[in-house]
Amino acid sequence: MKRLGVGLVGSGFMGRSHAHAFRAAAGVFDLPMAPTLELLADVNEGVAARAADALGFNRSTGDWKVLVADPAVDLVDITTPNTLHKPIALAAIEAGKPVYCEKPLAPNALEARQMVDAAERKGVRTAVGFNYLKNPMVALAREIVSSGEIGEVVSFRGIHAEDYMTDPKAPFTWRLDAAGGHGVVADLGSHIISIARFVVGPIESVVGQIRTVTDKRPAGPGASEMRAVEVDDEARALVRFAGGATGSLEASWVAAGRKMMLAFEVTGTKGTIAVDHERFNELQLYTVGQPGGREGFKTILAGPQHDSYKEFCPAPGHQLGFNDIKTIEVKALITALAGGKAFLPDFREAWEIQRVVDAIVQSAREERWLAVTEI
Repeated sequence: MKRLGVGLVGSGFMGRSHAHAFRAAAGVFDLPMAPTLELLADVNEGVAARAADALGFNRSTGDWKVLVADPAVDLVDITTPNTLHKPIALAAIEAGKPVYCEKPLAPNALEARQMVDAAERKGVRTAVGFNYLKNPMVALAREIVSSGEIGEVVSFRGIHAEDYMTDPKAPFTWRLDAAGGHGVVADLGSHIISIARFVVGPIESVVGQIRTVTDKRPAGPGASEMRAVEVDDEARALVRFAGGATGSLEASWVAAGRKMMLAFEVTGTKGTIAVDHERFNELQLYTVGQPGGREGFKTILAGPQHDSYKEFCPAPGHQLGFNDIKTIEVKALITALAGGKAFLPDFREAWEIQRVVDAIVQSAREERWLAVTEI
């Protein structure tokens, strides 16, 4: 079996998830290539060496440029803060190596488009880690919508709300750096945008609202100096889809009590579906025409009849987890690299998602409806 040498840049939360997924995918799925955790790069040699040892990589380096140039690295996997995505990806593309990058692809749509153009000119295959799209229940939602089971789509309501920035004393982090993008609308909002596009279709126009709830935070852990926050803590948008449906999107990282409310509801002329990732092994389905007095939603539990579930467990209702859907994502990536079905979302789809992010922010600042094509 052909070997796939993985070079991982970044060993934080997402880096660890990627490493676990590559190891798990080789055991869970019948893969066309064997992933090898070859080289890990991080901020310095010490951090990289410790992470490589903990995550099972063969070697480590404190310089991502060394990783990109290494002949044993076949795939460059980027899980760094957003500002580093572009230079690492462009270097890998120039070297002719496929790129697997975490979302959002870039701080803005202009830079994302530059990355798309570079990859397409070079003919390099790309993948972006919107891993919630690989949840079997999200795949089922798309299948139900595309089959016409709930009729013509009328509306989509979506939200991604968490509470990890609720405390005003929480220190400034890279997520709050304006150079890295548009705050919560990019960090969390991009996930619900990706689902909206995946399940319903392209978003044509938006009118947005953004707000910074905490405008100053401690410059670092234990710091007395305060640093201004210039990005949004919460965001909302009304949207029009190209297919005629309307809807709303919302994102917040100051939603007290919400740990993983990535939820959406699609209403059609013949029914409604709903998914909430705090219970992401379930899909709620309502169809019209039920007997009077017996009307209501039914709960569909994830099981072996749904995409990529049976490889983990032969019985329904036994629950997949976050790292399992990342493992499904890695399986799809390796299959694509071996010549199978193309991976989505690739850089081009991630750029389209970023255009919606930028459109929401620009619309909010200009206080008007804005066509996504204006971005």
